Amino acid sequence: MADQLGTRRGTRHAVVIGGSIAGLLAARVLAEHAERVTIVERDRFPVEPEPRAGVPQGRHLHVMLTGGQRALEELLPGIVGDLREHGAPVVGMPEDIVQWQQGRWYRRTPATVHFFTGTRPLVEHLVRRRVLADPRISAVEGTEASGLAGDATRVRGVVLRERGAGRNKPPRVLEADLVVDASGRGSHASEWLAAIGAEPPREEVIDTGLAYATRLYRPGRAQDDGDFKGHYLIPNPEQTYGGVVLPVEGGRYLVTLSGLRGEEPPTDGDAFEKYAERLPHPVLRDWLAKAEPESAVHGFRASSNVRRRYDRPGLRPAGFLATGDALCTFNPVYGQGMSVAAISAVALRDALADPRRTPTTRRVQRALFAASRQAWDISAGADKNMPGAEGSAARTRPADRPVAWYLKRIQDRAPGDPVVGSAFRSALALSTPLTSLFAPPVLRATLFGPVRGTPAAPPLHRESGAE
Repeated sequence: MADQLGTRRGTRHAVVIGGSIAGLLAARVLAEHAERVTIVERDRFPVEPEPRAGVPQGRHLHVMLTGGQRALEELLPGIVGDLREHGAPVVGMPEDIVQWQQGRWYRRTPATVHFFTGTRPLVEHLVRRRVLADPRISAVEGTEASGLAGDATRVRGVVLRERGAGRNKPPRVLEADLVVDASGRGSHASEWLAAIGAEPPREEVIDTGLAYATRLYRPGRAQDDGDFKGHYLIPNPEQTYGGVVLPVEGGRYLVTLSGLRGEEPPTDGDAFEKYAERLPHPVLRDWLAKAEPESAVHGFRASSNVRRRYDRPGLRPAGFLATGDALCTFNPVYGQGMSVAAISAVALRDALADPRRTPTTRRVQRALFAASRQAWDISAGADKNMPGAEGSAARTRPADRPVAWYLKRIQDRAPGDPVVGSAFRSALALSTPLTSLFAPPVLRATLFGPVRGTPAAPPLHRESGAE
């Protein structure tokens, strides 16, 4: 890597701040270019797949989308098989889910995309086990980054503070040729950069005030009358409550209910189940009435979309990159985070290994930004239409209106039209670009095709002989 980034010639040490999935996968990539890689993690890693404090949404639903699976398998061959072996369920869309959106039930035709619904602790555990088996990669646990060493021209390390050490133990500097911030949604890199005389990135924010709550259940007799794997009732600007039921390992299910600012779901067990009565159909409430709770209810409110524009010009040091949620974080209700972490790591790999271009800090950072763009366009594009959306990027521009009009026609046809539905799901699964929604067959069906009929009641059984 180029001297400016500090990775092609003479790279000795790379430091990754954060042992999240984004940080672990970044370390996996950097190990091919540095003599050694150190992951700095403020938590102590659990031995078994367990939630940890540094992942506050770790008890909530997570999915690994098709595009994320493909990227993950490129980086860690065999990892998808590991997920299956450890019981992470595979859900096919639209076949396996009873799905409602904008007043219509989706036809349960054969699946065109599949995603894993294993818990976040399981996925992170399997990735961490693979990554830390590499002798070039080590982890410093129970330690937090509190600043950057260097100046506005180049970062030369990270200032570390051991957690629980008290004031008597001074911070220390861990020297590095390259520092990658993968510390997540709560990144302090803007302050760190300002402290060394550099320019923080401009932030784009869209916040709907969405909050959600999740509880673990055993299904009991809950699915005796159908062959589905879960439910998904999707909120929209006219109907702002959401609910989802998905399987996880061990024969259990996670149930998440959501509402906007001022209508947050409660974390009391009885009140949580009563909150399901606000959903536009009783199908999920009826599922809950038959299921057995296995955990407390856990709430989460940090759901804003935040994008830090490190790709834009500014006085920023060489040798510093941001990835994962530290670069771009999405409303978690769209289930994109783990997949974007994997896709971004592939983008990092490709940018560093590109023989045609010198991988400068800015060029690699732009590649990381591009890797997160489609997910941002999906989540931020949907959220800016929700009532009460706030933030610097929440305003709809005139240029957005033709695209919004076309996407509305896509959404109207996706529940009943297999051609439109397949293209729509693939784009949402980050397995095809958004431009695939304008492919000729999809364009014809969207502009000239009718809105096809869909089930009048919740489709508890898959279609047979579907087109």
